[in-house]
Amino acid sequence: MKKLAAGNWKMNGLTAALAEVKALNAANPHPLCEMLLCPPATLLAQMHQAATGSNLALGGQDCHQDASGAHTGDISAAMLRDVGAQYVILGHSERRADHGETSALVKAKARAALMAGLIPIICIGET
Repeated sequence: MKKLAAGNWKMNGLTAALAEVKALNAANPHPLCEMLLCPPATLLAQMHQAATGSNLALGGQDCHQDASGAHTGDISAAMLRDVGAQYVILGHSERRADHGETSALVKAKARAALMAGLIPIICIGET
């Protein structure tokens, strides 16, 4: 089984950071582990284009438990998949602390992710 090294960009990164994606892949074209980048949702589509043909996988930092609806500012698992994400981080301690997310909600989000064809990365605890 191949290891996975994930980088969660959190609320950091602008379009200028896309050049770093190409440099990262060029520096390590045959990694011993899968490299996953989880940028802000605003960069996912462009990052997918920048990473095409590379060994980099992409993921979202969160998704909504519903497939669609009146959820201003949220993003569905299908929307993440549509812009090239393969993974999604769920239950991060910052989401739990800042947004009051519960384990029951994380479970619902994980189901939505699986239904959309994403691999959920479920965070348990702080570290």
